[in-house]
Amino acid sequence: MSNINNNGTVPVQEFEYKAEMKQLLDLIVHSLYTHPEIYLRELISNASDALSKVRFNALTDQDILDKEAELAIRITIDSKEMTFVIEDSGVGMTEEELIANLGTVAKSGTLSFMQSLKEQQKQLDGNLIGQFGVGFYSVFMVTEEVTVETRSARLDSQGYRWRSSGQGTYTIENIDKTERGTKISFKLKEEHKEFAEEYRVEQIIKKYSNFVDFPIYLGEKQVNSITALWQRSKSELKDEEVNEFYKFIANDYNDPLDFLPVSVEGMVTFKALLFLPKEAPPEMLYRQSELENRGPQLYVKKVLIQNECRDLLPEYLRFIAGVVDTEDLSLNVSREVVQSSPVMAKIRQILTSKILGWFETLSKDQPEKFKTFYKAFGPIIKIGLNTDFTNRDKLIELLHFESTKTDEGGYVTLREYTERMGADQKEIYYHSGSSRSQLLAHPNLEYFQDMGIEVLLLSDPVDVFVIPSIHEYDKKALKSIEKADIDFSKQKREKAEPLAENLLAPVLQLFRETLGEGIEDVIESQRLVNSPVTLVSGKDGLDSQMEKMMKMMQSAMPATKRILEVNTSHPIIRNLAGMIMADANNPLIRTAMKQLYEGALFLEGGLDSTTAFLSRMNELIEAATLSR
Repeated sequence: MSNINNNGTVPVQEFEYKAEMKQLLDLIVHSLYTHPEIYLRELISNASDALSKVRFNALTDQDILDKEAELAIRITIDSKEMTFVIEDSGVGMTEEELIANLGTVAKSGTLSFMQSLKEQQKQLDGNLIGQFGVGFYSVFMVTEEVTVETRSARLDSQGYRWRSSGQGTYTIENIDKTERGTKISFKLKEEHKEFAEEYRVEQIIKKYSNFVDFPIYLGEKQVNSITALWQRSKSELKDEEVNEFYKFIANDYNDPLDFLPVSVEGMVTFKALLFLPKEAPPEMLYRQSELENRGPQLYVKKVLIQNECRDLLPEYLRFIAGVVDTEDLSLNVSREVVQSSPVMAKIRQILTSKILGWFETLSKDQPEKFKTFYKAFGPIIKIGLNTDFTNRDKLIELLHFESTKTDEGGYVTLREYTERMGADQKEIYYHSGSSRSQLLAHPNLEYFQDMGIEVLLLSDPVDVFVIPSIHEYDKKALKSIEKADIDFSKQKREKAEPLAENLLAPVLQLFRETLGEGIEDVIESQRLVNSPVTLVSGKDGLDSQMEKMMKMMQSAMPATKRILEVNTSHPIIRNLAGMIMADANNPLIRTAMKQLYEGALFLEGGLDSTTAFLSRMNELIEAATLSR
């Protein structure tokens, strides 16, 4: 920071942006963005927030400057000079707030996320700017230099002028400003002169900011329509209007997938308009914990109290956008009171129940729409199973899975699964892995496929933590097909004649000796049809996918010993039995046994080193070619 004299009298302080802020500004200024017009939406949104805060302060009897001033946003443009001015009578900023709001990155992780997006897409969607708390800086897409003149609504406040070209520094100086609020002015770049045309500015305001809760004047003309859509009945709501409102409150370019109007009178009284996005919000994709800070807007008597009220919904439903308006809270309610309020607890309970009912209706009446929703938000819904025990049964009914009897991308519910189970099937079977194709190719599935028994295919990483916790559904246990204690007594077809005991015992014993401490046991398999061996878990052991996920979280976690099952009908195993009879010391036997075991490990992603595996494979190929 340094001091400069402006005409030798008024001190101007120069500040340097922090390194992260410089990089972010460079990204915004020099990257090729789509939708540069959103700079106007972001400036209006900031002005609206400032007006909401000052209105709230006035309603709660706080002493503020210009208490009678009209709450409005005014835009003035000059198409010849290509100048743009936007002014609000909002809460304004102190010098400290200017530095905090216009000199630092608002959210941690913003820069790294936007840089990674740039690397992936080469073109950054301007819509993301507002979602990551850097909306003001989008103005640098359309101008070379910005001036901000502001005065806080505090009675003892002073006026300040902030100026920056977005190149690494900004200045702040004291000015005479009689009214509270903020005025932002700049000259447009030549390539963006369209934004100095009245018709174009009006078009943008109607597109993005039509539902701002304060009048927006373009010159002398008010161009937005202020309306509390959530106060209307469902029959009065028009899809086009509702879609525009959603885009405004959710900072989304897409229409919502669906919406739900709610009107409740009784122990609590409130109205709500809730929206289901088509896609998961970007921050959810790079940091799921961001859900903690989301939630619908909370209004009291049509006055915005909290922009993202996390106490209105349980965490696993906070991707729902919308507005909740009640008269049962006071306007000056504090955050702490909101958290502990019995009114809020009741609203949360009712909203949660109605939202889960909404999902259930979509599932039954609009399965394609539900599929879109479930693909985007299914993993988060599943988290609710282990956190919302009140609604656990409802959430279990909402679960959808791919299975061996669904097409790729198709789903089956647990109810549908049990309704088409065979009369003699007592358990619900599932198989965990990284992808459908990998799951379908696994040897452990062979018996079930051969018998026509449906198996749920769990490829969502969340599943391995959630599904075992269900334990049973409709009095039928949920069981991983990797477990060793499954009843395989029924067979669809006669297997090849099994090895005689005097041939089988030496094979199993030599497998045990060869694999040693790395394995819990080696047993004859009843589940294999086409493969020579497979790995399974003991009754109390973790299945392979669960173990893999646990290791990702705790790298020092020791591997669980597995059971190797051997298919005694398979030619490889029968040939090994013959080789043992001829010469149990033949080194190729142990080489082949190690290779079979590591091949099973490789199939489920548990083979740590492939060097020995490949070397052994070459040795076996060489032996096979020599014997020809």
